[in-house]
Amino acid sequence: MKVYKTNEIKNIAIVGNSGSGKTTLAEAMLFECGLIKRRGTIDAKNTVSDYFPVEKEYEYSVFSTVLTYEWKDKLMTWIDCPGSDDFSGNISSALAVTDMSVMLIDATSGVEVGTINQFRQIEKLNKPLMFVMNQLDHDKADYENTLANLKEHYGNKLVPIQYPTGSGDSFDGIVDVLKQKYYKWTPGATAPEVLDIPESEREKADELYRVLLEAAAENDDTLMEKYFDQGILTEEEMIKGIQLGLISRGMFPLFCISAEKNMAVHRLMNFLSLAAPSPDQMEGNENTNGDIIKADSSEPTSLFFFKTTVEPHIGEVSYFKVMSGKVKEGDDLSNADRNSKERLAQLYLVAGQIREKAVELEAGSIGAAVKLKDVRTGNTLNAKGSDNKFNFIKYPTPRYRRAIKAKLEANSEKLSEALTRMREEDPSLIIEVSKELRQTIVSGQGEFHLKTMRWRLEHNDKLEIDFMEPRIPYRETITKQSRADYRHRKQSGGAGQFGEVHLIVEPYVEGAPVQDTYKFNGQEFKVQSRDVQTINLDWGGKLVFVNSIVGGSIDTRFLPAILKGIMARLEQGPLTGSYARDVRVIVYDGKMHPVDSNEISFMLAGRHAFSEAFRNAGPKILEPIYNVVVSVPSDYMGDVMSDLQGRRAMIMGMESDKGIEKLNARVPLKEMSNYSTSLSSITGGRASFTMSFAEYELVPSDIQEKLLKEYEEQNKED
Repeated sequence: MKVYKTNEIKNIAIVGNSGSGKTTLAEAMLFECGLIKRRGTIDAKNTVSDYFPVEKEYEYSVFSTVLTYEWKDKLMTWIDCPGSDDFSGNISSALAVTDMSVMLIDATSGVEVGTINQFRQIEKLNKPLMFVMNQLDHDKADYENTLANLKEHYGNKLVPIQYPTGSGDSFDGIVDVLKQKYYKWTPGATAPEVLDIPESEREKADELYRVLLEAAAENDDTLMEKYFDQGILTEEEMIKGIQLGLISRGMFPLFCISAEKNMAVHRLMNFLSLAAPSPDQMEGNENTNGDIIKADSSEPTSLFFFKTTVEPHIGEVSYFKVMSGKVKEGDDLSNADRNSKERLAQLYLVAGQIREKAVELEAGSIGAAVKLKDVRTGNTLNAKGSDNKFNFIKYPTPRYRRAIKAKLEANSEKLSEALTRMREEDPSLIIEVSKELRQTIVSGQGEFHLKTMRWRLEHNDKLEIDFMEPRIPYRETITKQSRADYRHRKQSGGAGQFGEVHLIVEPYVEGAPVQDTYKFNGQEFKVQSRDVQTINLDWGGKLVFVNSIVGGSIDTRFLPAILKGIMARLEQGPLTGSYARDVRVIVYDGKMHPVDSNEISFMLAGRHAFSEAFRNAGPKILEPIYNVVVSVPSDYMGDVMSDLQGRRAMIMGMESDKGIEKLNARVPLKEMSNYSTSLSSITGGRASFTMSFAEYELVPSDIQEKLLKEYEEQNKED
């Protein structure tokens, strides 16, 4: 394969709601360019994109797939993205390294929640976008309604370049207003007839041509001037205007295809080889120093690794984009993230499992290397003269959690290694070994996300595992003032132990001062704050430690030991063993022995005094509350709201946007464990949600009682 210049490279992401036909389109394009001789199908489990065993098992795209081919003297690299929201991390990485997106729209469904979510991602990145209406041959296809739906969402920026004649069984032709031609397919033909536009379509085609002319012309002053003077542009000039409109996001062209029947795919490929922007036409990416790095082959070499896969018989395959400069086989580069050296022994251009050796890749190219020594997803490799480091992929926040462990304790290390590898392949998977919960927690985008992970562990790694609902990170606090004292004394020959601590505890409230006098059981206790330490706890909240010792009843050198004892008890609250928070502790008196007092004595005395005071201070359990935003078609709004209310949700508000409702709620984390599954079931997979931590709140009394009983039973079993 020849070495392509940066201006000859096109990097495009295929996106769209699940079921819109992305993998089928990818298969058709690879067939058209001659890379494959026969088109595979999802049902037959033989497509180029979905080649991992788990994808064949579920007949579902799980990973994004890089597909590179040559077309019309251009190097076209597509990344076929999963449609399911559960695998949105793959979409994030694909959008970050491509220069434009092709959004497939199912002609039977129109704009769906997945369409809206992916559009927002593309919009945030300020990347070009065009729409392709697919499945026009389906018996429920409705071009006009789908077009109206698109225009409702995207307004006049949506500019049809093609429209079909007929839909469903009668779909057999496309009017191309840019080409001013009519493409007609006859049964059994492998290519369409290219005809003049029929008179019956002339008026509609002329009107759409005028709209397209104006949309193309307004992106360039020279084109606009010519359009005003002559009222027409050449096809080449229109493509230039369309390309500029794409780059500025001033227009979203619309094409029409049937990927399954390979109708108009060839035409789409030709259009994109001309109109899709090349990497040097884009604004570039920001490095961690805030510098914009453009795709320029004359600059020092930097490679950014955005994806890793582990493939049978090969091992690790590392995918990269040449951010600047050039790279060739045998180059020695420095890893900016790991301070190591790396030699690129072999370079490849890939299309799924099809790999072709590349001698050299210029800026903007997307390639792959195998069996690198010390490269991880997100790393940057630099040549001499470059000190770039990139971190521009923003992965989605996890929404579904499960605890995981190996059925056999002997396989725990093997499970840990497998999870680390999967995290490398999919950075949107979060793996956490929680000291607090005493569990390994895996977090992802939804039930299916983790279900595929489990399938791979069980079938690829031959590991038997248990998946379970994770424990909830409750917190404990107090609701009133309390006082306690404790004397620790130990005498068993030799040096003894003695320490006595008197303290007061009260709820910590931001800005509330320490009182001068506290009253318990009719007795007053005078307090004089000599020193105040405010400690931000690692698990949230604060501990305020007040030294109110007067008269030297406890030597100052023992106060850190008392604080240490209190901190140890905060790590295991008396109600459920959860972390405690938001407590003010005032040490106001005590006793010590000139010989037997030491640090451990006061640590134990402080711990026990604090425990007793905490238990008598109206202790309460706090639970984590999350902000939840649900995007749902209006038809399902009532069912979704009812389900949320059954989860103790507090509805905070609603917004409506063109048939999609956005519901804002605050929901306890405990109630969100199976929400991904439930929402999909209620809405037929047409809704999505995001969640983010809000705060801790007191649990209702009945739930606190239930939690206390569960903890008591658990301790009996232990």
